[in-house]
Amino acid sequence: MRTQTKETQSNLTPAKVLEILKDGNKRFVNNLKANRDLLKQVNETSDGQHPFAVILSCIDSRTSAELVFDQGLGDIFSVRIAGNCVNEDILGSMEFACKVAGAKLVVVLGHTRCGAVKGACDDVRMGNLTVLLNKIRPAVDDTRTLGERNSANDTFVESVALRNVELAVEQITQRSPILKEMLTAGAIDLIGGMYDVQSGTVEFLQP
Repeated sequence: MRTQTKETQSNLTPAKVLEILKDGNKRFVNNLKANRDLLKQVNETSDGQHPFAVILSCIDSRTSAELVFDQGLGDIFSVRIAGNCVNEDILGSMEFACKVAGAKLVVVLGHTRCGAVKGACDDVRMGNLTVLLNKIRPAVDDTRTLGERNSANDTFVESVALRNVELAVEQITQRSPILKEMLTAGAIDLIGGMYDVQSGTVEFLQP
């Protein structure tokens, strides 16, 4: 598996990048990791990087984007924060990744059994975590359920996690004129996805 270069990056479309990620996840699920010389990739990226995607995911130890999508050094920008929330720093990072560094796809990747989502469902208050979980509260408030509205209700938790991804995707276009302009021009695409911590599969959301 070769290292991304400026040329290979520029020849990719957003749709092709999504296909690459889907194929990588299939390899991951089937334990068919691509053959890479990571030390060689260290040397080949020492003078520059040309990733094709930027992926916003949770800090959860089970959701490393490089592993989940079977990608190597120099392939993706990985942005991680509990609950895959959006803030100004993350938006700035995405703008750099796409406008400056040439990434073609932005992915917001949530996951099942998310501890941050559970904390928001339970309205946990603890130091600086309170501010972070408040960013997930709109997803909690948006989600309807027939059962209890807390982390004891697995269906509620997964519904909130999904809604949290949808809202993050909306916020990216609402809060970043740069990314919105690139989306309108077709230079990049933006999509949400959910990672299943039990199966290892990623399901991408319909636009």
